[in-house]
Amino acid sequence: MEKKNILKGVLFVGIGASIYGMLATFVKMSYNEGFTTSEVTSAQFVMGFIGLLILNFIQTITSKKKLASPSAKDFRILMLAGTSLGCTSLFYYLSVQYINVSIAIVLLMQSVWFSVVVESFVTKKLPTLRKVISVGIVLLGTVLATNLINLDVKIDWHGIFWGLLAAASFTMTMFTSNTLVTGLPVLRKSIIMLSGGAVVILLFLFFAQIGPLHFEGLKSFYLNFTENTQHIRPFDYSIFWKYGFILALFGTIIPPILFNLGFPNTGLGLGSIISSLELPVSVTMAFVLLSEKVILIQWIGIILILFAIVLMNLPAKKEKPAEQLF
Repeated sequence: MEKKNILKGVLFVGIGASIYGMLATFVKMSYNEGFTTSEVTSAQFVMGFIGLLILNFIQTITSKKKLASPSAKDFRILMLAGTSLGCTSLFYYLSVQYINVSIAIVLLMQSVWFSVVVESFVTKKLPTLRKVISVGIVLLGTVLATNLINLDVKIDWHGIFWGLLAAASFTMTMFTSNTLVTGLPVLRKSIIMLSGGAVVILLFLFFAQIGPLHFEGLKSFYLNFTENTQHIRPFDYSIFWKYGFILALFGTIIPPILFNLGFPNTGLGLGSIISSLELPVSVTMAFVLLSEKVILIQWIGIILILFAIVLMNLPAKKEKPAEQLF
């Protein structure tokens, strides 16, 4: 692989990760203005879809060769895979509603060791010793970064619950993005997956804000696991022009395009290391724009998580073949 292409890939992935890391801060700012999770996610996905539709149209009319089109089977697969994209945004934003951005992003980064577990089941092999050590460092870093050792600090369990679900969903998104229908142009693949995510978001919007919540079981679940009663109100369309554009740009348009352009040049290992820039950028943005308190021990935890990601993805000497898991 040419050095020039690797540097270009690093640049694309680094910028994409940094931009995505800013996203949660803007979500929190929209919450501070009274917008709900369903409004924020709906604005992001609707405007993101329109943006990708325009980019697909421009690519189609300017391309000198005929672009590959998905088969009906590929379309269904990508739509289904895209639901994890919608779930990641939904769960992550619900988490941010209850806890600080700096803690929510740490919970999202648990996808690092979730991926190790999923990989073990997919390959039916035990993880290498280095990966096991890396997972241990991630868990230690998480305890420090969330300041759990301080018994006086109380973290809302709703935020932890949704944050871990976001990490699980993000793990699925990474696996499906890198393995499914790889021959399709990036923009076409992105808009199909985004459509699958939009289905999840619109269903949540209906049940949380538009549809009737007169079923006691559903209402009880909603009140306990999402927002409180004051948010059961008509949809506020001002979210589209106040935050919709920046949420779509930073969440569903720029990062996925840059990742898809960058990862083929960096490779998955180096790309994963560079994409971890999302963690310090997100924490720094929350510190600067939201005045969230981040103490020294939390920064140490963040550094440990970043170190574990690097350790997990560094090229290694030949290791003994991994044992069969089952």
